Amino acid sequence: MADELPIASGDAEHWRTQYNEIAASAGRLAHEVRNPLSTIGLNLELIEEELRESDAVRDRRMHKKVQTLQRECQHLNLIVENFLQFVRTGAADRVSMILNEPVGEFIEIFRPVAAAQHVELVPHLAAQLSPVLLDGRMFRQVLFNLCQNALHAMPDGGQLELLTYERSGEVVLEIIDTGKGMDERTQSRMFDPFFTTRDDGTGLGLATVQRIVMTHEGKIECESALNRGTRFRIRLPVAP
Repeated sequence: MADELPIASGDAEHWRTQYNEIAASAGRLAHEVRNPLSTIGLNLELIEEELRESDAVRDRRMHKKVQTLQRECQHLNLIVENFLQFVRTGAADRVSMILNEPVGEFIEIFRPVAAAQHVELVPHLAAQLSPVLLDGRMFRQVLFNLCQNALHAMPDGGQLELLTYERSGEVVLEIIDTGKGMDERTQSRMFDPFFTTRDDGTGLGLATVQRIVMTHEGKIECESALNRGTRFRIRLPVAP
């Protein structure tokens, strides 16, 4: 099953205008939420330090409750940070580069992270590729989000493959894992903001990936089957 999400060139400017207006308002709101959250988190840390040193039974009970509040506060902070990242994907500073450059750099950084979870990172990068217009910083976020999701899908280890090649005027990146895969319902909603199948997820990782790919006038597809793994395919136009 493939879910292709293109953006037509004629609609790109209208989409960017609407998106930038929404993103500006949402970004201001997220900043307003983050400031009191930081204050709450700091005070919870001070209270937790005091209760940690007490031997009183009542204080030990309070200590556990404060730790629960700290975890919830950290989760809220994660949601806000991911949301800010999501709304900032409207404007890209794209320059001409070979896709293998950011992919190769990411592989070297991510390899020990994968190895710590018993996942083998296998690159197959084409020797010759045409350049694409890319915002390297934003595209590294695409790589991180997709590969981090792949690790979550392989809790007992596995293999994560990254391929690049060129076909029909497009440069293609494929990220393939041997994880638990997704059912049809999950595949139909995986790019929806705030949709997640994980208790600790924010539901913004794949939504951010989709936004960034669309900003680069690219297309993203997914093929997945339960207990057989997942393949994400990103197609970017060759730089004029």
